[in-house]
Amino acid sequence: MATVLLVEDEAALGMIVRDSLEVRGFRVVYGSNGEEGYKLFQQEQPDIIVADVMMPELDGFSMAERIRRDDALTPILFLTARSQTNDVVRGFELGGNDYLKKPFSLDELIVRINALLRRNSPVNRPTPTTDQLTIGRYQFDPPKQKLVFDDQTVLLSHREAELLRRLHEKRNQVLERNAVLLELWGDDSFFNGRSLDVFITRLRRHLRHDPQIQIINIRGIGYKLIV
Repeated sequence: MATVLLVEDEAALGMIVRDSLEVRGFRVVYGSNGEEGYKLFQQEQPDIIVADVMMPELDGFSMAERIRRDDALTPILFLTARSQTNDVVRGFELGGNDYLKKPFSLDELIVRINALLRRNSPVNRPTPTTDQLTIGRYQFDPPKQKLVFDDQTVLLSHREAELLRRLHEKRNQVLERNAVLLELWGDDSFFNGRSLDVFITRLRRHLRHDPQIQIINIRGIGYKLIV
């Protein structure tokens, strides 16, 4: 039985979602704000987190940022009434795995939860990289999400580090756009594609000090890291 940490400050919605998940066989731990949600995460070690963005005391993004300092793998699905590109990108940047815009279908929520749980199962989870990777004149530490050039260190977001790791694995080959969107964003919608483009631009900026490194677009297919 998978444990879902549900963090939602609208009590009526929280009860409806909790009851619907429990009927379908999930164990649900419920918190009404981000501070409570973070404490429950530490106590319960859930299999997945479903969290509202706009909450009192500690919002969903800030809660996710705290969680990602301790745990890089537990999936986080944001529930949000906000769908501005910047808001969605920020959620993914802080380590979110998916988002669902309010109002939403309970059936769609359950489908997305199950998809995230499947992707995070030990069978499908990528093997952690423990050694530093060399990218041109940079040293990249995926677990610590650090990119080092000479004496300059950049702390990458969870999503930036995962994307750069995949580009490095396929260096000098094409990394397919749809595959990345499905693995890191959960679907290959146009909106998520825009978010991916933003992250590619950020990685180019991080790697700009070595002119031999390029991330080029392969139109209609994906990206290639040239080192």
